Amino acid sequence: MDSISEAIEVILRELGEDPQRPGLDKTPERVAQSLRFLTRGYRQTLEEILGDAAFEEPYDQMVIVKDIDCYSLCEHHLLPFIGKAHVAYIPDGRLIGLSKIPRIVELFSRRLQLQERLTNQIADCIQDAIQPRGVAVVIEAFHLCVAMRGVEKQNAYMTTSAVLGDFRDDRATRSEFLDLLKKKQIR
Repeated sequence: MDSISEAIEVILRELGEDPQRPGLDKTPERVAQSLRFLTRGYRQTLEEILGDAAFEEPYDQMVIVKDIDCYSLCEHHLLPFIGKAHVAYIPDGRLIGLSKIPRIVELFSRRLQLQERLTNQIADCIQDAIQPRGVAVVIEAFHLCVAMRGVEKQNAYMTTSAVLGDFRDDRATRSEFLDLLKKKQIR
């Protein structure tokens, strides 16, 4: 048994449970495996994810990847928050492979997080990776720490945004991005 499993066993005892009873006897190991999976972003690097996915292309119009499923753990309570990330950038001669944007979202969301920090990390990462004219990230999420404990509000969603470059400086560009987020997906 590793240290995470041992800590979970202690927690179960402190909660008044018997970690050896049927049904709980494998729980410490399962929780340890689950936590490693849910926080795998700590064991990944941006270089592994991006590789050589940035390439030269004279395209200079807005690129948006929206409705990216986003799962993370609130660093204050270790409870999940679940939502959608919407990412846009305006290239300046360099593009990034389409699949890399959801992978960047995944890298940073699979850590103990604050939604505000997560939003900024995604934007800053894309800015650093390809130096576009602008980056915008919006995350809409439901936090179980709000729904299950404390204030116990079932329909409270949080929206955060990070805007860099042209998205920050040009109202029309920011408005175009937000308008495009409202459009329905083609399926």
